[in-house]
Amino acid sequence: MTLFKILLALHIICGGISLFYGAFIMFSKKGDKKHKKIGNVYFYAMLSTSVLAIVMSYLHPNYFLFIIAIFTIYMILSGKRYLEKKKTSNVKSLDWIVTVSMFIFGLIFIAYGIFAIVKNDNFGIVLIVFGSISILFVVQDYRNFKGLSTIKNFWLTTHLQRMVGSYIAAITAFIVVNNSILPEIVAWLLPTVFLVPLITIWRRKYQVLRVRKLTDAS
Repeated sequence: MTLFKILLALHIICGGISLFYGAFIMFSKKGDKKHKKIGNVYFYAMLSTSVLAIVMSYLHPNYFLFIIAIFTIYMILSGKRYLEKKKTSNVKSLDWIVTVSMFIFGLIFIAYGIFAIVKNDNFGIVLIVFGSISILFVVQDYRNFKGLSTIKNFWLTTHLQRMVGSYIAAITAFIVVNNSILPEIVAWLLPTVFLVPLITIWRRKYQVLRVRKLTDAS
């Protein structure tokens, strides 16, 4: 058995675990002990899947694997670390490194997407969408890290957002790899269209807005 096939087998196993436990976490009670334990299983399974995907995309060049892996690693790492950032003083150098790295990759995705569209390759639309979403998340990180968020418990709402985002990436990968019916662009963007509303719903459910201090005009 070749190295690539071994990595592929491990990738499929970890990916299957991620899909199963991710679905359970999304629709189960948030914050209890079971959620935390299963959440850790999901985190390590998803992180392993993504790291393996990067290695595989190098051994057998594959833009699809690489893009999904980079996006997922950012989502899963930032999502996990947001649980430790209940104050802006808890932001560490690693958090900035992860965010700046995603900013760079986001710009690269957009640039390649524009280049692909110029070359009449519709896959460029997917690159631009993922690149733009990445940049929006980076801007959100900056506001959170600098204490500019209007949400008091930004650490919780952003954690939920990023974890759902990582699951969207996993579902996207599964659909694209196994798709034989849907147009390629539809397969890539369908999970985002259906699951992003959940992020909005949960953010509104759990968020606590900051109370703005009123000052007398002078």
